[in-house]
Amino acid sequence: MNTRDKFEKYVISKKDKFKISSKEITKGDIFLALKGKNFHGNKFINSSLKKGAKYCVTDNINYNKNENVIYVKNIFEYLTDLASKKRELYKGKVIGITGSAGKTTLKETLAFFLKKNHIISFSKKSYNNRLGVLISILNLNLNSSYAIFEIGTNNFGEIRDLTKIVKPKQIFITNIQSTHLENFKTQSKIANEKSDIFKSNFNNLREILYLNINTKPEEIILKKSSIERNLKVVRIDKNSKKYFLKKIVPIEKKFKISFFINKKVINLKLNSKINFRIDNLLFCLAFFNENSLLLSTITKSYKYLKPVGGRGLIHKIFINRKKIKLIDESYNANPDSMIQSIDYFNNMKKLNTKKILILGNMNELGKDSNKMHLNLLHKTDRFNFKFIILCGEFFKRPIKKLNNPNNEFIYLNNKKEIMTFLSKNIHKDDIILVKCSNSTEVNKLTNDLLKKVI
Repeated sequence: MNTRDKFEKYVISKKDKFKISSKEITKGDIFLALKGKNFHGNKFINSSLKKGAKYCVTDNINYNKNENVIYVKNIFEYLTDLASKKRELYKGKVIGITGSAGKTTLKETLAFFLKKNHIISFSKKSYNNRLGVLISILNLNLNSSYAIFEIGTNNFGEIRDLTKIVKPKQIFITNIQSTHLENFKTQSKIANEKSDIFKSNFNNLREILYLNINTKPEEIILKKSSIERNLKVVRIDKNSKKYFLKKIVPIEKKFKISFFINKKVINLKLNSKINFRIDNLLFCLAFFNENSLLLSTITKSYKYLKPVGGRGLIHKIFINRKKIKLIDESYNANPDSMIQSIDYFNNMKKLNTKKILILGNMNELGKDSNKMHLNLLHKTDRFNFKFIILCGEFFKRPIKKLNNPNNEFIYLNNKKEIMTFLSKNIHKDDIILVKCSNSTEVNKLTNDLLKKVI
């Protein structure tokens, strides 16, 4: 057996071995030497081998010959072929999750419940682009009963290409929102792109589609799904006869959430009324019922479910020796998710505390970006906060167009200016919520604040 065959056999038989960061390498891992923004991963092959990497994969033909270093001409093409081979060998149920927002939180929520009684595999972090999906398949445990993958897109054709590899049998479409409009232009086109995940000519294994219909673009998806043969559509919305949210009742400092699940009413108590978390619970209850799994797994363990980092996780931090709370919503943002987070923050019932809202750019919104940021400011001004701190070029013009706002809107240029302002104006027990897109100054600020976690 030659080196390449040994490597492929190792990949097929093992789980969770592929790493793209040499810092994460442990004994037996496989390091992918990829080209990054600042340098090529080839630079870290030797250090990865010293850390115990079993193999390194490189596209550098001049690299010193070594039985532990696998040379391939095109890494992505090679990984695609290898991932397809491993996927063909998998016999468990494959679940694919797509949507404009909430993919990672739904994946983590479903994984949390499933792993109570089953061996499962699921993509780490927010691995939903081409590289992330390939790594997730290559890290798959072939002995697992369920495998959950996120499938994302920011341009046309990407859902189709990833679906051909993942081939999910059961599919969730979380929602259709105003994301990546720079490329897609309209929500209708986003809906068309997401629909590729259940089309038989791209995925002949699909069986069930779980869909929450709240907007017209989601109705487009429903219409497209009706054309598909042998595809069961499970609606989980107010027009469903089987799965829907029945009512929400405030009880002291909590909320009683009543779900209608296949002729039964299931009541859960939550600390806060956050729409996407309620939707995720409804999605999971529907999935468990459709797969004849114990609903009691959810009703007994949901209290121990924690938010995902960057998507609502609450931290205690110190700024200038003053203890405050930081609600981290810094992973990503669009107009819909922004107002949802701001509404949740406004409704938080906290005595003797002041709320500080920090908003960063919403990226990839296209030509109407300034208009969407201004609309967000008008909607935000309906609420009441101690300060609303804005940062990012897309807020710079809109803030000048606010006439006699009810709140104090403060524009700051970068994370250093925000930190200086907070140091001077923060008080004990204040609560900060940060919401922004990735790679913004507010996102960088959050990373700095998280270093102050108690």
